[in-house]
Amino acid sequence: MTLTRRSFTALVAASFAMPALAATEPRWYNDGGDLAASGRDVVAYFGLRSGDGVKGSAEFSTMHKGTTFHFASAENLATFLVDPDKYAPRFGGYCAFAMSNGYFAPGDPDAWSVHEGALYLNVSKTIRARWALRRASHIASGDKNWMTHFPGER
Repeated sequence: MTLTRRSFTALVAASFAMPALAATEPRWYNDGGDLAASGRDVVAYFGLRSGDGVKGSAEFSTMHKGTTFHFASAENLATFLVDPDKYAPRFGGYCAFAMSNGYFAPGDPDAWSVHEGALYLNVSKTIRARWALRRASHIASGDKNWMTHFPGER
């Protein structure tokens, strides 16, 4: 699918028409399943420079805040267990750009970035590039929106 200026404008307009955050929204985006980051190994992102996320395995899995996380190795699982909040995607795995604008959108585990020791997912690689242009501002807004609705969680 080619993203034209007209289709992008329609996408942005539709996204702003989405409902604002509500405390009843799920806290983890699971892509309709039970797996955080669609089964990608969240610890592996911290060693990557680019590319798609590394698929995890049910053999190396754990539950964190009611969601199943898969890992590519026992070592990555052990690393996660020491400090799960350090490695879990920010904003519950929802799109960081959407969260900065006050709404939920799915996070694509292949549209990721690690910034200042935190993992962020975006709805697409195109949106990830837009988010990166004003990353600090988007993170601050996303933090405020997330904390307003889910106090005490990151």
